[in-house]
Amino acid sequence: MYTAADSRYDEGGMKFRRCGHSGVLLPQVSLGFWHNFGSVDPYERSREIVRFAFDHGITHMDLANNYGPVYGSAEETFGRLIDDDLRPYRDELFIATKAGYDMWPGPYGNWGSRKYLIASLEQSLRRMHLDYVDLFYSHRYDPATPLEETLQALVDIVRQGKALYVGISRWPLEATRFAHDYLKQRDVPLLIYQGRLNMLDREPQEQGIIDFCADHGIGFISFSPLAQGLLTGRYLGGDVPSGSRMSKETFLRPDMLTPELLSRLRQWNADAQQQGRTLAEHALRWILQQRGVTSVLVGASSTRQLSENLRCVN
Repeated sequence: MYTAADSRYDEGGMKFRRCGHSGVLLPQVSLGFWHNFGSVDPYERSREIVRFAFDHGITHMDLANNYGPVYGSAEETFGRLIDDDLRPYRDELFIATKAGYDMWPGPYGNWGSRKYLIASLEQSLRRMHLDYVDLFYSHRYDPATPLEETLQALVDIVRQGKALYVGISRWPLEATRFAHDYLKQRDVPLLIYQGRLNMLDREPQEQGIIDFCADHGIGFISFSPLAQGLLTGRYLGGDVPSGSRMSKETFLRPDMLTPELLSRLRQWNADAQQQGRTLAEHALRWILQQRGVTSVLVGASSTRQLSENLRCVN
């Protein structure tokens, strides 16, 4: 039986931040399950990473219905972890999942309808072997579905006890304003906004989303904080390492590695080295220093990688 480390909340370890105006405290570094936890990944490696994360104070686990690959398999892995290791610690965990992207065939397995959101969460709870999640997100803005329908589904999910809090991800500013007002009027406040923020992509700042969240008591959590690996130092030599995401051309393409980008990366790396840090540590610290940021979501393919990312907290 797994026994969590007694030191997981020791002073000098993980730091926690209040999420907006809520009672929720989130670790500055949270663990994302987008990759490395699907059915194509070795279960024991996933288990080792999650144990290491929790032993070091990472209480927030971020999933979605279609994380894997294959779709649904990251949640299935997490359900197995709940049964094998984490059930005694359920009340110490802050578990999030989402729905909004394609999940099953047909007209009811995508976007933001009430039908899709409620059905998807029911499936997620079965896969994760949970009675409720702590946080349920609308994973993306749906321009075709009335906002009232999407948001009322979130309200009803909370009132049914299937989620304690709700959030939105990658919604435009005006829709975020509407969501804040609609949910507040129904006593189900918007807990958190999840957006892509890193040193190369500052769209939530440029669009005024982070300022709006900070001004209205909404937390903000950054996904892709290392820009799919561009900010890890892996590409500083100007080549494309074998086995990297860029070599697979899944999320990064070799033509993105321009002389201008390399110059920026090398300058940031030099700045980091002057402070005794890695480029990745420097990039994560930059996000945590921005106004209104509650946490950064990191992925990890090994405990060594996760350990390196955790250095940004101190």
